[in-house]
Amino acid sequence: MSLKVALVGYGRMGKEIDALSESHGCEVTARLDIHNNARSEGIDKSTLGEVDVAIDFSVAPALVENLPKLAALGINMVIGTTGWGDQEAAMKKVVADAGIGVVVAANFSVGVTVFQGIVERAASLFSRHEDFGAWIHETHHASKRDAPSGTALALETGAQRSGYEAPIDISSTRVGSMPGTHTVGFDGPFETIALTHTTRSRATFAQGALEAAQWLRGKRGWFTMRDVLALD
Repeated sequence: MSLKVALVGYGRMGKEIDALSESHGCEVTARLDIHNNARSEGIDKSTLGEVDVAIDFSVAPALVENLPKLAALGINMVIGTTGWGDQEAAMKKVVADAGIGVVVAANFSVGVTVFQGIVERAASLFSRHEDFGAWIHETHHASKRDAPSGTALALETGAQRSGYEAPIDISSTRVGSMPGTHTVGFDGPFETIALTHTTRSRATFAQGALEAAQWLRGKRGWFTMRDVLALD
C-alpha cells in the first residue's frame, strides 16, 4: 500500500521528492507552499485528508508553525528544514505531547550520514593531539539562506561530542547552483588531512527523505537519519 505524503514546501526539494515519490512507494496527495499555506492555513483535515506523513522542506519560520498543526492532526513528519535550532526543545515537546513520529536531519543524504560517522571517528583520534587544529568549510548554491549549513553545524557538534575540544573554524561559500560540498580538515605542524563529501544531485536528499518517510511508518518519537540507517 502506498504511503500517502503531503509535501510542505514546494521549491527545489519538494519537486525533487515529488518526482521520485512513486518509485519509492509513496503517493503525494498534497503540495503546500506559500500560495496555499501562508501561516499554515493549508494544514487542516479537510485539505490534507488521509495523510500518513508530511515532508517539510520549507523555511524555519514556517516550520515552527507547520509542526504544531501537523502534530495536532496526528501526522508524522520528515523535516529537512534547517535554521530553527533555537526552537528545538519546544518542538520536541510538541511531538512528545502529540505522540507522533518525526525524523529530523540537516541533510538526508545517506552518504552524508555515513560521512558524519567518519568525521566523528577522526575527531576522536585527533582529540589526543593538541598540535592539530580543525576546520569545516561548506559550499552551497547562492539561494541557500542559512550559513553555515545545518550539516556543517551537525559535523561540528558530532566532532565535539566525540571528544575534540579545540575550537573548530567554520566557513561558508554561497555561489551558483552547487548542491553542496562539505570538507572537514585537520592540520598539524607538518601535515594535513582533509575529508570531503560532494553532492552531485539534489536527488540524493529526496531519496533519503522518502526512505525516512517509509521507515517512520507506525513509529513514535524523535529520530534522525542515524536511526533510519541503524548507525548507532
